Amino acid sequence: MPEAVKVYLDSRPRWNRWREWLVGRRYAFAAFPGRPKPLVVVAYSRRDSVKALEMVRAVEQGWAEAPQQCRDAYEEILQDAPKLVIIQFRRTNICGCLGHRHVVVKEQPFAEPHDALGGDPAGELDIAYQRVESWLALPLMDIALDAQFVAGSRLREFQAERLRLQFLSILLHEINHMVRSQEPEASVRERSLAFYRDALAQYVEDAKASLSLTIDRSFSRFERD
Repeated sequence: MPEAVKVYLDSRPRWNRWREWLVGRRYAFAAFPGRPKPLVVVAYSRRDSVKALEMVRAVEQGWAEAPQQCRDAYEEILQDAPKLVIIQFRRTNICGCLGHRHVVVKEQPFAEPHDALGGDPAGELDIAYQRVESWLALPLMDIALDAQFVAGSRLREFQAERLRLQFLSILLHEINHMVRSQEPEASVRERSLAFYRDALAQYVEDAKASLSLTIDRSFSRFERD
C-alpha cells in the first residue's frame, strides 16, 4: 500500500508536484505493524519534519510496543477504518483542539477516491503538535512519572516516548470517531486515555527492568518507591 500511494503521488502532473515541493509540503507514511490497514499519511510542512518523524514512530513503534490489551481495544475499530487516513500535521489550529476529525478530506491529492488507491474514500484528521506538547493527558500520572526521572538522557527519552504515545492516542481517538460516529465522546475518550495510560505504564516498567539502578542514576528515585 505505501508503494502504491507513492507511485500515485509521483504520477500526478509535474506542476502539482513542484508546487507542493516549493511551498514545503511533504508526505510521510506509517503503517500499524501487523495490520493491513489503515495506512497513515502524515501531511506536514518541511519545517516540521522532525516532529512529523515522531508521528510516524508513534504509529509504527508505539503500536508495536503497546500491551496486547491496548491493541485489542482497537481491533474492530481499525478493522473498519478507511484504508487511508490522512493526518494534517500542524503546529496549531484555529479551533484550539489537540486534533479533530474532518468530515471532508481537504488534502488535495486525496480529496477524491482514486483507482490507484483502491477506489475507496480516505479519512482525514488534524493534529496540532505544539498543543499536544503542552498537554497533560492524565495530569496526576504524567507529573508523578516525570518526577521519577532526573535531568538527563533518560528524562528526554521518557518525554519523547510520552509525546509519541500522546500522538498515537489522539490518532486512535479520531479514527474511533470516524468509524463509530454515534459513540458518545465520553466513551471514545475513556478508550483513548486507557490506551495512553496503560501503554505509558508498560514503557516505564520495561525501562525499569532494563536498567541497573546502581549504574544508571537516571531512575534514582525508583529505589525509594
